[in-house]
Amino acid sequence: MLEFEKPIKNLEDKIEELRTIGSDGQVNIIEEINVLQKKCNILIKDIYSNLTPWQITQIARHPDRPYTMDYINLIFKNFHELHGDRTYADDNAIVSGISQFQGISVAVIGHQKGRGTNDKIKRNFGMAKPEGFRKALRVMKLAERFNMPIITFIDTPGAYPGIDAEERGQSEAIANNLLEMSNLSVPILSYVIGEGGSGGALAIGVCDHLAMLDYSIYSVISPEGCASILWKSPENANLAAEAMCITADNLIKLKLIDEVVHEPLGGAHRNISQVSKDISSSIAKNLSIYNNMDSRILIKNRKNKLDSVGYFQE
Repeated sequence: MLEFEKPIKNLEDKIEELRTIGSDGQVNIIEEINVLQKKCNILIKDIYSNLTPWQITQIARHPDRPYTMDYINLIFKNFHELHGDRTYADDNAIVSGISQFQGISVAVIGHQKGRGTNDKIKRNFGMAKPEGFRKALRVMKLAERFNMPIITFIDTPGAYPGIDAEERGQSEAIANNLLEMSNLSVPILSYVIGEGGSGGALAIGVCDHLAMLDYSIYSVISPEGCASILWKSPENANLAAEAMCITADNLIKLKLIDEVVHEPLGGAHRNISQVSKDISSSIAKNLSIYNNMDSRILIKNRKNKLDSVGYFQE
């Protein structure tokens, strides 16, 4: 439970307590429960309609938030995971494989943070090493060979900054993905479902269509990292989050993303089935556009899209 969610939790606890009391059939408290439920719904709407960028960052990191494998299980069929980069090792921070979406064969790639202590350690908290990015690229190349669209789910604090990752060419692996993805001849759709952090996100984020969930973030550095540089203290992360414009509503205005996929009030973890349906609808709509596009035009448009990001003045 996040700090600003505590008033909601208090009301929800009262409602659950009343339901428990009334379950014996001796006490009719349906009206009281309905009144509290209406108050709770109004409170949720009020709180989530006025979130700060830092509060949205906290929701993007919510431990109950759906991860890549949750969406794979709900949106796709017959997912076959492919392991290893054929160079060094397998990286569990990135899942990748072949699946089917509404009868279309697709490649699906995404970060996986893990749930529970052991799984989080196994997944390295969603922070990929070079072998993870090389595995992702291997699957992308496989998709290109068999003319399959690529769908990526972005959810990482960033690429793993450890010494072993640097020794094995972390920056080279990310840069190579950027280069290769810009030239792939099949459609690429990317969805930021939680944190979109730095090069770890970009390494699977070069695409034809970039979408974000309402309560996700996308940035060149974490708010804490930015605050540590500018204010010499991560305690100013809330100021950094505001200044960096890392939320979906800001990024759509800046034309850095193409679509915002709306979440239920309270976040995707409150109704994962609805969010999955909305992402599925977005995938279907965009595949109908890009799947029929000539590969030369696809690549040209993708590069023009990248060239149009930002501006400079001499």
